[in-house]
Amino acid sequence: MKTKLTHPIFEVVAACADEMNVQAFVIGGWVRDLLLNRPCKDIDIVAIGSGIELAERVAAKLGNQYHVNIFKSFGTAQIVYEDYDIEFVGARKESYRTESRKPIVENGTLEDDQNRRDFTINALAIALNKANYGELLDPFNGIKDMELTIIRTPLSPDITYSDDPLRMMRAIRFATQLDYTIEHESLASITRNKERIKIISKERISDELNKIILAKKPSIGFKLLFDTGILHYIFPEMVALHGVEIRNGKGHKDNFYHTLEVLDNICKTTDDLWLRWAAILHDIAKPPTKRFEADHGWTFHGHEDKGSRMVPKIFADLKLPLNEKMKYVQKLVLLHLRPIVLAKSEVTESAVRRLLFEAGDDIDDLMKLCEADITSKNEYKVQKYLKNFELVRQKLKEVEEKDNIRNWQPPITGEDIMKTFAIGAGREVGIIKNAIREAILDGIIKNDYNEAFQFMLTEGEKLGLKAST
Repeated sequence: MKTKLTHPIFEVVAACADEMNVQAFVIGGWVRDLLLNRPCKDIDIVAIGSGIELAERVAAKLGNQYHVNIFKSFGTAQIVYEDYDIEFVGARKESYRTESRKPIVENGTLEDDQNRRDFTINALAIALNKANYGELLDPFNGIKDMELTIIRTPLSPDITYSDDPLRMMRAIRFATQLDYTIEHESLASITRNKERIKIISKERISDELNKIILAKKPSIGFKLLFDTGILHYIFPEMVALHGVEIRNGKGHKDNFYHTLEVLDNICKTTDDLWLRWAAILHDIAKPPTKRFEADHGWTFHGHEDKGSRMVPKIFADLKLPLNEKMKYVQKLVLLHLRPIVLAKSEVTESAVRRLLFEAGDDIDDLMKLCEADITSKNEYKVQKYLKNFELVRQKLKEVEEKDNIRNWQPPITGEDIMKTFAIGAGREVGIIKNAIREAILDGIIKNDYNEAFQFMLTEGEKLGLKAST
């Protein structure tokens, strides 16, 4: 079977390979995505010989502006060409030790290289030499598996997954991204080998997890991670959400599946990874805050505050960034109930002003999260909440336009207070600053320097302070 290669880079690689008298192939994900008509910017070239030497020859032919990045310990080389990332490697065969996912690597044939691939759909290769340019090599019926929408390993799944346990998460990731089914024996093998995931670094695990989260419907991947037992090792806090407890005839919803619904919902409105993480973590503290009260049934009081405080440890455990991205997720987890409370009752300007003040520029993302959090099967309830959220959004817009309170700082500073009353830093300054902020948020005074200054004088008098002349 011949495949049409239209990008000019392949003709350059073909010419260089023929000059060097080595066989070269484009292999793996780029071939898969070409056949699936999906965009792909990562091109893997396999040479039966030195991949590094082939890369150097290709770069020289492309021109002096193209630099070769060589990774000798891995036997690979990389060229960035236009917006493509092209990696060159010599064909190899691998063998593994039980305690490590780092293989013993030896030079090999194309067949050896295809044997070591994770899945049949990733073992496809296209020949690049002039003699057989464009010929598709499919030793494991990967095209058939594409037609059947199946994820299958080229060799025994127990060997494939035990050798490199990260492949278990990759199988789940591809099943999620492509909406494929993992072949039955392969899925059973993941369950059998789940404990092997412990030898994989947290960074590699999080990289795969984030790719699942960025899929169109991440719940597919999370259900597979849960059902196979992988999630229990990599993200136990999420597993703790699973299950329903019934006492005195009263139960609560399964917060694991509710979280997956919220995640899928928010994926319809955003591609932002961290907003999707906020959806995953919004109810993460429900298990430790769960209580049964005879009058009210199950309660989860304070789960938003507790959940916000759990975020740093979860991010640290998963080797996610402990920076502004984490603080953003913390903020949304902390505030996720606030618009819901507003939507249930009459929307007051004071409450809206406070929400704008605390959410700042993240208010729109917070509203998306809250709307995604509506997972009731009662269509009347859903429409009622959505209508109320529209009222909240309108009120947010009106208050913002009137008071300009988003990312706001009170017009009177601590330095102003100290100078006015001729005092040093201390308790009184904090009391007055807090009183001014609360008065503006409650609408007692306007967000205006003169009004705030007069209010400051009054509050100072209450504390026995006199303005210096």
